Amino acid sequence: MERVIAHSDLNCYYASVEMLRNPRLRDVPMAVCGSRAERHGIVLTANYIAKRRGVKTGMANWEACRVCPGLYTVPPRYSDYLQFSAFVRDIYSEYSDRIEAFGIDESWIDLTGCVSSFAQGEKAVHEIRGRVKRELGLTVSIGLSDNKVFAKLGSDMKKPDACTVIPKEKFREIVWPLPVGDLLYVGRATEVKLRSRYIETIGGLARADPGNLKRWFGKVGLVLYAFANGEDRTQVAACGVEPPVKSVGNSHTCPRDLACDQDVKIMIYALSDSVGARLMEYGLKATTVEFSYVNTDLTAHAVRQAKLESPTDISGEIADAAFKLFKRHYSHWPSPLRKIGVRGCGLVSADLPQQLSLWEDAAQAESKEELERTVNCLRGRYGNKVIQRAIMYLDTDLSGVDAKRDHLIHPVGLFKSGAIQI
Repeated sequence: MERVIAHSDLNCYYASVEMLRNPRLRDVPMAVCGSRAERHGIVLTANYIAKRRGVKTGMANWEACRVCPGLYTVPPRYSDYLQFSAFVRDIYSEYSDRIEAFGIDESWIDLTGCVSSFAQGEKAVHEIRGRVKRELGLTVSIGLSDNKVFAKLGSDMKKPDACTVIPKEKFREIVWPLPVGDLLYVGRATEVKLRSRYIETIGGLARADPGNLKRWFGKVGLVLYAFANGEDRTQVAACGVEPPVKSVGNSHTCPRDLACDQDVKIMIYALSDSVGARLMEYGLKATTVEFSYVNTDLTAHAVRQAKLESPTDISGEIADAAFKLFKRHYSHWPSPLRKIGVRGCGLVSADLPQQLSLWEDAAQAESKEELERTVNCLRGRYGNKVIQRAIMYLDTDLSGVDAKRDHLIHPVGLFKSGAIQI
């Protein structure tokens, strides 16, 4: 049976929801922006009036206002965006039970078996697009193909409020002339490497020697080769089926630049408290801790990892490992840090039997777990400041960060723009 896969992309999603809430914003250049006070001052999305005047996703607020004088900015309201995202998926669910979210504003919809033919699938996506516009007041671009990669490519080709069909028998003439950077999972760094080897289009990638691609990029090179040739067979997940959690982490743009070890330690503890609490909620433990950073002028960023002696969901142990990574890789302080992140990786079930060393006290380890659960419970009920570490009182600006509560929800477009680096 021929596969019928659609990919939907809500146009200027955050801005579109804001314009629904306040129709007067439809006729002025406007953008949804993060908080300048909290140093999240970048454009999350903008309406088409602002985009035509040069405002781009990921642009700093001040830069957006410079290229577009009179730009009206509003803060994000994630509860509204989540609500409308659920409304849209309710419409999709009337056409298929296999809907896979790709961020808050994009989804794949597998229509295979739900329609009698590929031509009927084309009629269905036009109907979906019309219903989203008529019933919710939002516009959506939809791509239709026989695989997820080309369906995603189709939704990017025409915006706003459009459908693009890439049939299996015509994908070469439609897809191959496009820039290689348009292909899903070809990031900026990969695109630069491909272009340096004179592979500038998707067709050029499809005709490249697979052996060379494997030598240049490893197994990823062969995956991209298959994608360019329309050989993606990836399945669309069923409704309600979430992919397994592979890591739990938080990164945060700090209230001020971090200039000493104490600053970093305070922020690491603030982030690790969130990571540990979320691991416990998921019933998972981390076997590896990751520390990441961006310096103050955005010229240097890196991610470093260390394997733990035993899996943990204890925030203090996560923080200690992250701080050791920082000291090992940034103790020379070439410049202040603007943003840092802590992540638990290599996750295993918290119920997995654990081998203790001769020097470990099982009762003490169990008491530590119980204490951590009690602290997390109190914070969840009464707020993050009900119980704090003593070090947090050394700098109330930094310790005021609540990484768990303030976790940002970014539209997929922000990652496409390159604004999210770690």
